[in-house]
Amino acid sequence: MDGDRDRALRDITDAIVESYAHGGELAHVAGGSLPSREVIWSVVEDLLRLLFPGFLEPPGPAPGEVGVHTLMRVCAVDERLRGEIEKGLRTRQQCEAEECRRRAGAVTLELLATIPAIRELLAADIEAAYDGDPAAQSREEIILAYPGLQAIAVHRLAHVLWNAGIPIVPRVMSEYAHSRTGIDIHPGAKIGKRFFIDHGTGVVIGETCVIGDNVKIYQGVTLGARSFPMDERGRAIKGAKRHPDIESGVTVYSGATILGPVVIGHDSIIGGNVWLTQSVPPDTRIVVRTPQQIHMDEAASDWQI
Repeated sequence: MDGDRDRALRDITDAIVESYAHGGELAHVAGGSLPSREVIWSVVEDLLRLLFPGFLEPPGPAPGEVGVHTLMRVCAVDERLRGEIEKGLRTRQQCEAEECRRRAGAVTLELLATIPAIRELLAADIEAAYDGDPAAQSREEIILAYPGLQAIAVHRLAHVLWNAGIPIVPRVMSEYAHSRTGIDIHPGAKIGKRFFIDHGTGVVIGETCVIGDNVKIYQGVTLGARSFPMDERGRAIKGAKRHPDIESGVTVYSGATILGPVVIGHDSIIGGNVWLTQSVPPDTRIVVRTPQQIHMDEAASDWQI
């Protein structure tokens, strides 16, 4: 019986290996290494520790050791991130080996150099959360417990790499935040200051979204695309504007869906469960019709669901 099973397992293995030759991009068994999701996720965690020192590691560095501790972390991020960016560049065949290595090093330094500016943006995001959520008791609570802040922190890092034209790595960074928070922000989205996602689960923000300052959105909001043009092979044409622009001061309540390259004018309010595929002028309130109240003693045939 064991011999029969061994033969069956060998046959299965042969069939699996043979399928690798016909599976297109489902198998990567030749050529250079792909970027490692595990390494990128570990880099994201170290970058978050650089953004919020002392919050995400027990214990934080002693006051007299902050400089040395930070330098060690910066160097560790530099070494790992350079390698993953280089793999991404070589996988997409965007440059020769030496040029990939040089470009990876330059972009990594660029990202690390932007950390003070990103911290300023996140400080404003934290203030927006504190000002906009009566349940928030402290800034420390927001840093430690609010998924929206974690998602926007990772996005602000990944967006730097996206703008630099780095393939794969920023998408893997965004997926780290998505897997941890349920908030899916494409690294290409442009997001302004004092951005607050309350609760957050199920939020989707598409690649070509542009979000202004002082915008607040709630759980279950989708800023997505409608149908988009196809090429002669039936594949979606890349690079076209297909997601909404949300101007400054807008609030979008839970469950709202806004699709296509529309503009939501500044200081507007989009109510819960609204479905929008057209632009909205500034200072506008969009709501669904008020639900009908039906008393329990009315006949069931009168109920409309």
